[in-house]
Amino acid sequence: MKLSNFLEFARFGLKTILLGKKDPILGTVIVTDKCNLKCRHCSVNNITAVVHPYSQIKKEMEQLYKIGIRILFFCGGETFLWRDGDMTIRDLVCEAKKMGFLIVNVVTNGTFPIDLPEADLILLSLDGDRDRHNAVRGDTYDTIMENIRNATSDNICFYMAINQINKDSVREVCYAARDTKNVRAVSFNFHTPYPDTRQLALSKEDKIECCRVIEQMMKEKVPVFNLKSAFPYIINNSFPTPCHQCVVIENGKISVCGRCIDVPGLCEECGYFFVAEYTLLFRGNPRIIFGMLRTYLKYI
Repeated sequence: MKLSNFLEFARFGLKTILLGKKDPILGTVIVTDKCNLKCRHCSVNNITAVVHPYSQIKKEMEQLYKIGIRILFFCGGETFLWRDGDMTIRDLVCEAKKMGFLIVNVVTNGTFPIDLPEADLILLSLDGDRDRHNAVRGDTYDTIMENIRNATSDNICFYMAINQINKDSVREVCYAARDTKNVRAVSFNFHTPYPDTRQLALSKEDKIECCRVIEQMMKEKVPVFNLKSAFPYIINNSFPTPCHQCVVIENGKISVCGRCIDVPGLCEECGYFFVAEYTLLFRGNPRIIFGMLRTYLKYI
């Protein structure tokens, strides 16, 4: 991370903690909900299958920048399906960098060739070893791993949503992150149980065991892009929600924290590790602050 970027984020953090501000810093643009997969844990794919035009997305990016967003995510659906004429997701990333966003990340299912060196991180969904990943996402594991090996940059971070199907393959995904070319790290979430996927939710005992395995992987120097100090809060869902420092914009509508905020009671069962980490960070938790500094400076 550039020193100038670090200093800007540090200023924002100090202002937020000391003055109790709720200004956002991280924003996500949903470029489409169209997706080529029908994953068993997903509740937000192909609801409209609309691919939003470049002019609209650029306007939304400008809107987010004006309210103070400096960390930008592009998300779907599947982001690599986004097209407007000859423009692709790469053009959006380049425009975001030109606009002044300091960190620009892309979330993808990894089933398309990966040529996106301009992104700071490509968060790529890998949901277990071959058998369990394919049980969640269809027969895609081998295609994804081939695309990773052929990627044009080493800016990939695995992104695993742990649920009842794949909860016993956390270790395998960690080793894949450690041993696979072009992969920097792995980041975990627990399944957030939308009403139509509640059967995939983890018990508290499941979460304890998963965090135990992740912590062991950290001890083995596996590159994990999560904060161990946040695990107790994540296990017990005792972190404050929503995260006011994060927003999502989809088709012109801005939501605080995420799209699930409109589902009654779902915030109390949030499984997003980053929400716990960010809310605790901006509440001034010293262990989270130290862990965040060490982790982000290593992988971004």
